[in-house]
Amino acid sequence: MTERRRRGPRRALTEEAILDAALELLDEGGADAASIRTIAARVGVAPNAVYTYFPSKAAVLRAVVERILGDIEHDVAADRARPWRERVESLALHVRERVLAHPAALPLMVGGPLDGRNALALHEQLLDLMGDAGLPPSDAARAAYLLVVYLFGAMALNVAQVPEPGPLPPEAERVAARRRRFAAVPTESFPRTAAAADTIATYVTSEQFLWGLRRVLDGISALAAHTATDGSPA
Repeated sequence: MTERRRRGPRRALTEEAILDAALELLDEGGADAASIRTIAARVGVAPNAVYTYFPSKAAVLRAVVERILGDIEHDVAADRARPWRERVESLALHVRERVLAHPAALPLMVGGPLDGRNALALHEQLLDLMGDAGLPPSDAARAAYLLVVYLFGAMALNVAQVPEPGPLPPEAERVAARRRRFAAVPTESFPRTAAAADTIATYVTSEQFLWGLRRVLDGISALAAHTATDGSPA
């Protein structure tokens, strides 16, 4: 008589298990790979079980975005004993690190509303920092938005250099690929681009990201100094 094979313990379905599976699929194949059906299969349940926790795929992906943003470290940014510029840089670099670890999530962030609790906490932190820079509330809000545009725009252009889903290749590898590509630019048609090819190749680096961020912060510093001197926005 053949002995019946015992089934292993069934994996408990939780919201966290669903988000774990969704993030894995997103990292592997992009948003198209993270369907309710594939998420359910990854967790080992029927698709209807996922709908118990989330009403749609869009809701799952929004929750994934929230999870990524919830991993951002705010301790340095919240430390008022440190200079405000240092705190902005720390926050921006940490956002960049966490988001670029999951590049397929970035189109979801720039293509949809960032209005979840963790997204709002990030924006609130930027408003605090701009207030600490010496800006009045209206200018602080505009400056916070400028930082969001720079931060997410820079990351989006970075990710756009690698069209295939999956983790980003190492920075040095991406720079080398860009250097080869721009070395082929015809000098007679695009002389300035050809001359700047080595610098253009480094656009995807953290060094370039910080260079741009610091120029943005220079402008915010100048605006704060003008406000302090003149008593009114520039």
